[in-house]
Amino acid sequence: MKIGMNMLLWTNHVTEEHYGIVDEIKKTGYDGIELFLGEGDEKLYSSLGSHFSNINMGVTCVASLAPDENIASPDSKVRAAGFDKLKWSIDMGAALNAEVICGPFHSSFAHFTRQPPTREERQWSIEMLQKAAEYAAPTGIILAPEALNRFECYLYNTMADLSTLVEQVNHPSLGAMYDTHHANIEEKNQGAAIKCIAPHLKHVHISENDRGTPGKGPINWDEVFKTLKEVKYDGWLTIEAFSTVIPEFANAINVWRDFSPADEIYKEGLKFIQQQLSN
Repeated sequence: MKIGMNMLLWTNHVTEEHYGIVDEIKKTGYDGIELFLGEGDEKLYSSLGSHFSNINMGVTCVASLAPDENIASPDSKVRAAGFDKLKWSIDMGAALNAEVICGPFHSSFAHFTRQPPTREERQWSIEMLQKAAEYAAPTGIILAPEALNRFECYLYNTMADLSTLVEQVNHPSLGAMYDTHHANIEEKNQGAAIKCIAPHLKHVHISENDRGTPGKGPINWDEVFKTLKEVKYDGWLTIEAFSTVIPEFANAINVWRDFSPADEIYKEGLKFIQQQLSN
């Protein structure tokens, strides 16, 4: 397993100005970083990718869809806009030499109809993700949609639900991701949830219940790591933690305070994961 650090702790738009942070993450002992694909062009992401490659840092990405890009929408024009955004995300990921693009892109983040998901909504999402997986195939990028908790998403909340999505898309370029924060809210048992999604598991977010330093909260980490070893998961373990450093992004994800100092999160978080893997 490789250990990564999500740059959303510092910024939602990585540029050359953040190379110092990336270099420090590398020096601390991480294998790679994770970037949010929100803005920028191919020239920027190609330049970033070259730098990360030169310092031997692997790259994964997070992508999301706005309400007017919802691939589960009954409006075909909105679905088409969502597919265009997914293609753009894949193109930027390819410029970065990314291995995985993860995130809740099966639908729009924090968009609700005030009703449970319908069969039609899920089918529209499946159809668009099949097209996205086909588009991603030549790049070698794996798409790993993410189930979110009920306060951020209604289409897919659990690993049982997410596994049906992956099975119906049925494409080798699309798997699934597991996030310990969301599972802590939605699942009865982290171990059982990991086993459920194990056949499709391509990415893991290590995220504490409060989005602070992993290992400092009530998540059953022993069970998480024990089960990941049992299912022989061998992909990325990426710390995802948030802060108030970018106000507009913090507001979008309902972050109203800093949960832990950034230095503590990435330094102590790495030590915690390494200790868990060595047990």
